[in-house]
Amino acid sequence: MSQDKIDIKDVTPKTFNPKTHKGKGDRFNPSNRIYVRESKGTFQMLRRYGSWFLLALFILTPWIPFGERQAILLDIGNQQFNFFGTTLYPQDLTLLALLFMIAAFGLFFITTFLGRVWCGYLCPQTVWTFMYIWFEEKLEGSANKRRKQDSGKLTSQLIMRKGLKHLAWIAIALVTGLTFVGYFVPVKSLFIDFFTFDTSFWVSFWVLFFAGCTYANAGWMRSIVCLHMCPYARFQSAMFDKDTFIVGYDTKRGETRGPRSRKADHKALGLGDCIDCDLCVQVCPTGIDIRDGLQYECINCGACIDACNKTMDRMGYEQGLINYTTEHRLAGNSTKVMRPKLLGYGAVLLVMIGLFFAQVAAVDPAGLSVIRDRTQLFRVNSSGEVENTYTLKIINKTQQTQEYKLNVSGLSDVSWYGRQTVQVKPGEVLNLPMSLGVQPDDIASPVSTIQFILTTNDEFTLEVESRFIKQL
Repeated sequence: MSQDKIDIKDVTPKTFNPKTHKGKGDRFNPSNRIYVRESKGTFQMLRRYGSWFLLALFILTPWIPFGERQAILLDIGNQQFNFFGTTLYPQDLTLLALLFMIAAFGLFFITTFLGRVWCGYLCPQTVWTFMYIWFEEKLEGSANKRRKQDSGKLTSQLIMRKGLKHLAWIAIALVTGLTFVGYFVPVKSLFIDFFTFDTSFWVSFWVLFFAGCTYANAGWMRSIVCLHMCPYARFQSAMFDKDTFIVGYDTKRGETRGPRSRKADHKALGLGDCIDCDLCVQVCPTGIDIRDGLQYECINCGACIDACNKTMDRMGYEQGLINYTTEHRLAGNSTKVMRPKLLGYGAVLLVMIGLFFAQVAAVDPAGLSVIRDRTQLFRVNSSGEVENTYTLKIINKTQQTQEYKLNVSGLSDVSWYGRQTVQVKPGEVLNLPMSLGVQPDDIASPVSTIQFILTTNDEFTLEVESRFIKQL
């Protein structure tokens, strides 16, 4: 794999810069908060439509019905995890480990190829933050207006606007908390019970907890979460190389920057294409200046690209002064897309996906476990047989009522005391107590290995090993 790493350079100014919120300024101080200016353009339209799609998917998925329940229900209380026609149980949770590995290598692959594009377009923190900023923009005005209002006197009209904004934020947070908990509790009854104050303490606690986290993260903390709490920003540099696509500023073309008339020949004035309008800083949700070079705070959202492209159009210059590019391309070299590290991540990702679907296909439609009676290992019944007692735990993982037939192998002339044919409802866990009796002369060993056999009408067979004890 390539060892070609990006050189680290310290671009932190020695003094606080109020335009970028970098330096000695306190980012946690509300007076130094970032007022994000609205940006429109190709990448922001892509991000906006993608965000609405993800939000609709998140909110509507718990409401999709499947049979007598919702399609996705992670019922932790009953230890059942329902995904449409598939029901998983704790013994199937190796699938969860594979899913986490797929997510990890998918993130490594995307980051190596396109940098922090996950952060800019798909991360819930970004999606909810931009949604909160949209309400802020509509109810309080533009970024400059909000900055001026917050530095001035608090009027009754401003209090009303801010109150409406916070009501909207709280409503979004509450819907978010209810929807998230709705993946673990039946969502229809959850909404009814919550607003009629009929939910349990813990259900109410988790709804309010996630609502509070949403309100705090997207409304107040915003970039603080990305810069100081999210570990992804810290270890992303281990996956970057000079062929990774990042948001970059073309220094050769842009410098020397400075204001000028649209009619002026900026080349004759010794100026580059950058007019130093600072729009790229004003639209940045993390408050950085992309012209300072690659910085870990950049989330690759493309807001600065759209803002800069509009400025270039107004000035009659070519677009792309700020663009998705690579360190090699900025240095005038060619970019290698298909490189060993990227291909390695891609290969591992495909293997993990293949293993996941193979594991899903191999999930049994039923489960059987055998629990021996620990209080009395064996006894002699009235017929003179040595009798062992068991509890068979039968799980129906399908979405239809199933009939199961039970049998045992490993013993000859065995007497079965209990039901040998049972019906189990979808998702039900049936505990079936039963006993086996065998004449002492038919048992060759003090401890015999036996197999409990479960069969269905569609010829599915499941065998579980256990022991039959004659004597200690």
